[in-house]
Amino acid sequence: MLEVTALPLAELRQRTSEKWREYPDDVLPLFVAETDFPLAPTISKTLHHAIDIGDTGYIASRTSLPATFAAFAERRFGWIPDPARMRTTADVSMGIVEILRRVTQPGERVVVTPPVYPPFYDLVDEAGAEVERVPLRDTGTAWELDLDGIRSALEDGATAVLLCNPHNPTGTVHDRESLRALAELADEFGAAVVSDEIHAPLAQPGTGFTPFLDTGEAAERVGYAVVSASKAFNLAGLKCALMVTASDATSAVVRGLPIEVEWRTGQLGLLAATAAFSEESDPWLDGLLRTLDENRVLLEDLLAARLPQARYRIPEAGYLAWIDLSGLGWGDNPSRRILREAKVALHFGPAFGAEGAGYVRLNFGTSPEIITEAIERIAALVGR
Repeated sequence: MLEVTALPLAELRQRTSEKWREYPDDVLPLFVAETDFPLAPTISKTLHHAIDIGDTGYIASRTSLPATFAAFAERRFGWIPDPARMRTTADVSMGIVEILRRVTQPGERVVVTPPVYPPFYDLVDEAGAEVERVPLRDTGTAWELDLDGIRSALEDGATAVLLCNPHNPTGTVHDRESLRALAELADEFGAAVVSDEIHAPLAQPGTGFTPFLDTGEAAERVGYAVVSASKAFNLAGLKCALMVTASDATSAVVRGLPIEVEWRTGQLGLLAATAAFSEESDPWLDGLLRTLDENRVLLEDLLAARLPQARYRIPEAGYLAWIDLSGLGWGDNPSRRILREAKVALHFGPAFGAEGAGYVRLNFGTSPEIITEAIERIAALVGR
């Protein structure tokens, strides 16, 4: 295991990505899903070598990424997907849209489970379908899929489910039993399930992660997974994702996508993803997970001490905290006041759906110092 620590703030502000260019330098940016850590050494080495030899052309028709991801999935999840049933594309969002276009007809309804990653609503629309909202169930201690609600939606004619697994923004890792039940529901009604598993490598070891396609024959028949190294290894700008299937019928759908869908994959993204999923990067990923574990607990302690009105459940995966600030009386979108007066940029809760009223999403994939400073700034607003 390697020690993985965030870069200094002064160095981070030299970056030109969205996280560090959207707001002025007096704002702490904890909104978008980028992390503040250096790249895994194997990735850096791979990218430097590619630049040194000018390996920046089109992606090849045959690459080692599918086999490398299959080996990663076996090591980390106990799942052995078939490399022959995978194709690459530019990113998870593109993979979702292209699959939805082929498993739904214009105007058909796709189930989403809010509060959920805001682009899901736009991706369904881009695919020509309509959103059917079936919110997660809040048990009081956790969030879970509302399987009864999903059944009702499918009975009423919805033809697909867009699953977020692990879930963004709650950090929920759906358990094997609920995923199997979802697959059987979809199979019963002839619906497809498209599973966004971009946060899968970030499931904490104590929780584990269940790939949707690994939950049984029903999931293999109805399911499509879209995976990427971009969130865990901070590679979003390099553009590479994998569309994964597990049956002849679903594989035929993905094989039938236009070649341009695959050619939109970035060459440097493919090289970086292959390095990320290689066994050489496992010690870095293990170190990252340990750092994120420490940060998610630090955030809990800070909120308890400085913002006891906040409600926060430690996420099971990822580096995104879903925090209920409605007890502060700052309205449906408290992030506006926090940005304006505390100079901390958080993601707007209502963007995730009506269930996000009063919430903010905070990215703790950074240093303990920045997390602490952010909570201190927000806490200073109380009573003003």
